Amino acid sequence: MSELRKLLALLLLAGSLATAQEITVAAAADMSAALPELVAVYTKKPGQSVKLSFGASGNLTNQIRNGAPFDVFFSADEEYPQQLIAEGLAQKNTLYRYAVGRLVLWVPAESPLDLSKLGMQALLDPSVKKISVANPATAPYGRAAEAALRHYGIQDQVSSRLVVGENVSQAAQFVESGNAQAGLIALSHALAPAMKDKGRYWTVPLDAYPTLNQAAVVLSKSKQQDAARRFLEFLLSPEATSLLTSYGFSLPAEKH
Repeated sequence: MSELRKLLALLLLAGSLATAQEITVAAAADMSAALPELVAVYTKKPGQSVKLSFGASGNLTNQIRNGAPFDVFFSADEEYPQQLIAEGLAQKNTLYRYAVGRLVLWVPAESPLDLSKLGMQALLDPSVKKISVANPATAPYGRAAEAALRHYGIQDQVSSRLVVGENVSQAAQFVESGNAQAGLIALSHALAPAMKDKGRYWTVPLDAYPTLNQAAVVLSKSKQQDAARRFLEFLLSPEATSLLTSYGFSLPAEKH
C-alpha cells in the first residue's frame, strides 16, 4: 500500500509540474493569425504549453481588471498595458513593445474598386454600401480607422455605412464574408492565409492615424512568472521576429 501511495504521489507531482508550465496568453485580435504560429514554434521546445484567448485590447484589459487568470497580455497599443502597470496589475519591468501594427483598406477580389488609384476615397464609391471597422471604444484598430477617416475628411460622409465589429478580427470577417464591401482592418489579417488570396488591400499611410505601438506585459497575478517571461523573451528570437515581419508587423528595436 505504501508503494502505491508513493506512486500516486509521484503521479500527482508530475501532473502538477506539467500544469505549472502552461501559460495563458490574452492577445489583441490582430494577432489571431500570427500568434498561433509563434506558439507552434515555441512549444516544439519541451516544458511549456500556451493557451490563447483573443479579443479587443480594451475588453481584455477589463477582463484582467476583473480577475481573469491570464499570465501574459499582448495589446494592440501600449496604453492598456501602461494602465495595468499603473494599477499594479502588470509587471513594469516586463513591458515589451513587440511590433508596430499597420492599418489597411481591404476589398474582396471581385470588387471593381481601384485601391491603388483611389486610396481612402474608394470608400465614397456608391458600390460600397457597408464598411467594416473595429469598435473604436475598445479596439485600437477601431480608433486608427476613425482617425484615418477624419484625416481624409470623409468620416461624416461614410459614418452611416459603418459596420462595427467587436474587434478587428470580426471586422475582417465582416468584409471577407461579404457583409461589407470594404473594411479597415489589420495588415496582419490581410496577409493571413485565410484572406490573402481573397482580396486586395491599400496600406493606409502612417501619418493618417496614431502609431499602433503594440506591447506585451506579464501580469502581476500570474502564478507562472518565469514561464511567462520566457515566452516574452522568445519574441526576441530570429524565428519570432521573422514570422511577425511576414505578417506585416514592423519591429521596433527598443525594449522598455
